[in-house]
Amino acid sequence: MKSEYALEARGITKTFPGVRALDGVDLRVRGGEVHALVGENGAGKSTLMLTLSGIYKPDEGEILVGGEPVVFTSPEDAAKKGIGIVFQELSLVPSLSIAENVFANRQPVDRIGFVDRPVLRKKTSELLALFELDSLDPDTLVRSLPLAQQQVVEILKAISHNPGVLILDEPTSSLTENEIKDLFRNIRTLTARGIACIYISHHLNEIFDIADTVTILRDGRFVCDARVKDIDEDFLVSNMVGRTIVDMYGMRNPADKLGDVRFEARGLGREGVFSGVGFTVRAGEIVAFAGLVGAGRTEVGRAIFGAEPVESGEMLLDGMKVNPRSPREAIAIGIGYLSEDRKSQGLFLDFSVRANLVANHLDDFCAGSPFIRETLTGDWANKAISDYRIATPDAERPVKNLSGGNQQKVLAAEWIGIGPKLLIVDEPTRGVDVGAKSEIYVLLRKLAAGGAAVMLISSDLSEVLGLADRIVVMKSGAVAGILDSSSATEEGVIALAAGAVQGAYLS
Repeated sequence: MKSEYALEARGITKTFPGVRALDGVDLRVRGGEVHALVGENGAGKSTLMLTLSGIYKPDEGEILVGGEPVVFTSPEDAAKKGIGIVFQELSLVPSLSIAENVFANRQPVDRIGFVDRPVLRKKTSELLALFELDSLDPDTLVRSLPLAQQQVVEILKAISHNPGVLILDEPTSSLTENEIKDLFRNIRTLTARGIACIYISHHLNEIFDIADTVTILRDGRFVCDARVKDIDEDFLVSNMVGRTIVDMYGMRNPADKLGDVRFEARGLGREGVFSGVGFTVRAGEIVAFAGLVGAGRTEVGRAIFGAEPVESGEMLLDGMKVNPRSPREAIAIGIGYLSEDRKSQGLFLDFSVRANLVANHLDDFCAGSPFIRETLTGDWANKAISDYRIATPDAERPVKNLSGGNQQKVLAAEWIGIGPKLLIVDEPTRGVDVGAKSEIYVLLRKLAAGGAAVMLISSDLSEVLGLADRIVVMKSGAVAGILDSSSATEEGVIALAAGAVQGAYLS
C-alpha cells in the first residue's frame, strides 16, 4: 500500500568528530503540504537536510521516499529519487541564461549531440509559466534579474528534476515583503501539484503564514511535530529553546533616562544614493532605520562609519563635527559598525574566535609596546566568551566552525568591546535563531543603558517596533518620516516606506 508520506526519516543519526549533530531524528512529510522545520542554530536542521538530499550519509537510521526505503549515494542520486533542495546561498551562474542555469549539465541535445536550443527554450518556458513568468525570455542572463527572480530560477532548477519533495532553506533571507508574498504564492503552486515542501526559516511569523505542519529540533534531537493551526508562537519558542522566553525585546528601564544628543546627521548626501538625510540619536537611545530594500539605509550607515564617502552635509558626535574618511578613523573617534554580512564583511572566518574578538582594537592589547600581548588577548577573549555566552570549546576554535548564532555573538562582542559612543548595527539578527536573537537584544539594550547611542538597521518590523525608541523610515535614499515607536504600527511604517503617506515627523 502506498505510504501517506512523501518522505520519512526514521532514527537518523549523524556524528562528526566530537559532535553528534543528529541523534535519532524522525521526520514525516506528507505530499502536497508545506512542512516547516525549526530549531535554534546548531539544532541539526542543516545536517538533516544535507542528509536527506544525499550530501551526507547517515550513520544510523533510514530514509523512505513514498514508503520505499532508499539509500542516496550522491546529491544527483537523491534528485533522481525525488528530492530537490534550494540552498540559502544561490548556486546560479550569473553569466549564463535562465535556461542554461535551469538545465545546467543536462541540456537537451539533438541527434548529432548539439544542444537543442528550441527544446531547451520550450522546457524552460513551460517551467516559467508555472510561476506566471511567461513574459521572461529563457535566454535572459541571470545577472540581469532581480534577486527574487533569481531565486525562482533556483527553484525551477530544482523542480526540473520533477521532485516529490522540495527543500527550501531560509528562502526569504534577502527578499522584500512583496517578494515574500510572491514566493509564498509560488510555493502554494507547487503544493497544489502534489509536491511536498520542507520549509526552513528563523522567521517564526512565516511558519504561520505558509506552513501546514511543523517539526521542532533541539540539540540534534526530535522534540515534537504539530499541525500549525493548533499551536502559537510561544509553543514554538519554548520547544525550540527548552525554556520560556518572556518579553523577547525587553524594554528600556524607566530609570535609564535618555541623555543629550550623542550623534547628529545634517543633510547627508551622496549623488544617486541618498540625499538630505538628517536625524539624531541620543545617549541611551535605540533609533531604528526601516525601509524597503534599496532605500539607502545601509549606505547611510556605512557612510557614517567612513566605509563609503559622504559628499554633502555634516555629522556631529557629542556636539563636535566629525568626518571619518575610513573605518579606522571612525573607530578611533568611537563609532562602530556591525555589518549585515558577517561572513564576507564582518568576520575573519579562518581565524580563531580570539583573533576576531580583538581584531578591531589591537592597539589596546600592546600595553605600550609595539607587539600584541597574547596573554591580554587571551584574557579578553575568554571573558567575552563567558559574558556573551558564545558556545565554543575554546578561544582558539576557528570562527567558521561556530553556528550562525554564535558567529553573530562574536561579531557583537567584537564591536561592543570597543566601547563605542555610537554603534551602527545592520541586520543584527539575520539568520540566527530565536534564542540567539533574544540574547543579542539584551546586549543592545545593555549597551544603550550604558550611555551609547545605537543605530539599528533592520528589515524585521517586529524587531524595529520591539527595540526602537524612534523609527526613521527611508524611501529612495531620503528620510520619509520619523515615528515614535510607542505609537508606530507595521502598517504605518510600510505605508511611509512605500510612499503611500507623506512625511510623518516627530516634533
